[in-house]
Amino acid sequence: MLNTSAHKLDNATLSLFQQTTATFTISVIYTVVTVVNLVGNGLSMWLLLFHTSPKTLSIIFMINLTMTDLALGAALPFQIVYQQQRYNWTLGPGMCGFLTIMFFSNMYCSILTIMAIGVDRYLGIIWPMRFREIRAKKRTAVLSCLLMWAVVLLVFYPLMTTDLTFHIPELGITTCFDVLKRDMLPSLAAWGAYLFAVFVVLFFLPLCVTTFCYVSVIRKLARDSKKTAQKERAKRLTATVLLVFLLFFAPCNVLFLAHIVRRVFYKDSLYMAYKLSLSFSCLNSCLDPFIYYLASREFRHKLRQMLRLSSVSSTDSTRAAERKDSLFSQLNDAQETSARC
Repeated sequence: MLNTSAHKLDNATLSLFQQTTATFTISVIYTVVTVVNLVGNGLSMWLLLFHTSPKTLSIIFMINLTMTDLALGAALPFQIVYQQQRYNWTLGPGMCGFLTIMFFSNMYCSILTIMAIGVDRYLGIIWPMRFREIRAKKRTAVLSCLLMWAVVLLVFYPLMTTDLTFHIPELGITTCFDVLKRDMLPSLAAWGAYLFAVFVVLFFLPLCVTTFCYVSVIRKLARDSKKTAQKERAKRLTATVLLVFLLFFAPCNVLFLAHIVRRVFYKDSLYMAYKLSLSFSCLNSCLDPFIYYLASREFRHKLRQMLRLSSVSSTDSTRAAERKDSLFSQLNDAQETSARC
């Protein structure tokens, strides 16, 4: 939260760090996310890198998304310890800054990657021939991923160049990122402009682009006269991705903006609500492998093989080898149909 005082914190702010129920809830959510995230995304990364070929533009985006999810999962254990120590950071300013940037940059890179996947699907379904050559180049995907990371790191540059720890003598703790020093930026107006820019660049604009692309794809598939079960599944999965995006990322970013407005102008706070919504948003990293791969026979087949389960039927194995039923495969089939029409 932003400390609007140059000296000590007010009583309302101090009380936030003594809410044991919220702290326990956040710790439980982070623990569940860490376990499911590392297992699910670890399996996904293994399949993407070693058992998925060719590496299309969509697959490269998925590798980037899975990588960001794994990095988020790797950062969460430190947050769990921090919560259990009642917001007392003991690893020093350098580690605080590194893990904070790692946490938020990976979350917002996930948002930008989901947007990029939406743009790719939009171009493939709505304009299948016009952008075919650009989408076929792996370099397009790699450069797009590098651009995403560059944008996020540029936005968070002010946080990378300052000490994000704050000692609270009244409670005998040192927080990490939970209290931002007012003198980190020249004025409250600069703070407001900076935090509003973070909201717009890393959430609001991607939200608009993602919503437009996915809604356009859904409408295109719904209008297609040749309705098939495969297209219906693709439509449902596309709607699910959009719903998950809105459900997990929108609340924490809207609360972030509301908290800043109330903190700067009304000396009030929504910070604990924001912290809870932020932990809830991390659940998205657990759902990505299920959303994109549990619809795939090939994924189930490879997973059972890896776990050495003998329950894979020969029929399912044959079908898995013949066709991938993931979201991307279904949408690619819809794309090819549109191109022929």
